[in-house]
Amino acid sequence: MRVLYVCHRFPFPPKRGGKIRPFNMIRHLAREHEVHVASIVRSAAEAAEGEGLAKYCKGYAMGRVRDPVQALRMVARLPTPTPSSMGFFYSPGLAREVRQTLARERFDLIFVHCSSVAQYVEDVAGIPKILDFGDMDSQKWLDYARYKPFPLSLGYWLEGRKMERAEKRLAGRFDLCTATTRAEWETLEAYRTSADSDWFPNGVDGEYFAPTDEPYDADTITFVGRMDYYPNQECMFDFCATTLPLLQAKRPAAKLLIVGADPSPAVQRLSKLPGVTVTGSVPDVRPYLRRSALMVAPLNIARGTQNKILEAMAMGVPVVTSRVAAGGVDAEAPEHFLAASTPAEYVAAMLRVTEDPVERRRLSAAGRARMLDRHAWDKSMQRLDGIIDRCLANHSRAGAGRPQVR
Repeated sequence: MRVLYVCHRFPFPPKRGGKIRPFNMIRHLAREHEVHVASIVRSAAEAAEGEGLAKYCKGYAMGRVRDPVQALRMVARLPTPTPSSMGFFYSPGLAREVRQTLARERFDLIFVHCSSVAQYVEDVAGIPKILDFGDMDSQKWLDYARYKPFPLSLGYWLEGRKMERAEKRLAGRFDLCTATTRAEWETLEAYRTSADSDWFPNGVDGEYFAPTDEPYDADTITFVGRMDYYPNQECMFDFCATTLPLLQAKRPAAKLLIVGADPSPAVQRLSKLPGVTVTGSVPDVRPYLRRSALMVAPLNIARGTQNKILEAMAMGVPVVTSRVAAGGVDAEAPEHFLAASTPAEYVAAMLRVTEDPVERRRLSAAGRARMLDRHAWDKSMQRLDGIIDRCLANHSRAGAGRPQVR
């Protein structure tokens, strides 16, 4: 089978959440199928790094974009019904490449990851098409509107409503639509579109993210995540202001490591607080997790699956997380991790781990076992294979042979 795979971030190297899911799909599909990838890159460095994808697919097309131009494309869509997000991920060059490829070659399946790049193939007909929303982006923008000050809050609310309308429309233009978690799938189902839909989870590499016998520091807790990403920034500002002082009042030696690339100046200033270290980009997050008593993920804004939680649990590092972030993990609290909602609840959960080695060992073993059982990539890809088979069957029943482009 020949597959055209379109995604919003060039999926190599798979160092961040927006690249990990598509990379693992591409790698899996390429084992038995001919996969052609189309995506955008934002710098010469990203393009050079992305060349490593060649060993995992038949071929790829890169659409080079520049952020100042993309910002103008976003602004141009403000007075229109089209979400600005569509402008941010639009490349005329990539659109032309996709059109020419479809006119020149035959494909058995078009697979799109992320609604913002569905625009490249939404008008294609006669070929089975799957749209993997991943997360329902409209709901993320609506969440942002509750945390941003006016007038930014109004802008995010408007983008959320426009994106929600776009998601509903796009769902009807694909044979099957998917999401990352059951919760995201339920949001998609609530749209009541005519599209068939399903979900399959993100996975984690249990061999790479594995426990060791290295000793941990009972006074060290870690947060992992890109620090140019607003939900990560917001939760660390809130945690350092409301929760960390309460923890340190009970455990004065408690330390917080904030591990993640591209911290903003405001995030960097958190390192001035007692016991807080902001590392910036690191070559490998595993050494930081291994020496930590636990990983904390106090996200107030969280859609889909937080890969940081999967990775920590797979390494046998106990996780204390917000209830909203916990919804993206196929595991149960308090059996596999601990969940909290208030500063007092977070402190109680963290002390439960830092002060009781037996409880820490229990959570460590239970969390890793659950990841291997429910979030192994091979099991997720088995679900994907079934979804693709269903899409092909649906398309066949509906009748093929239509022109490829309306």
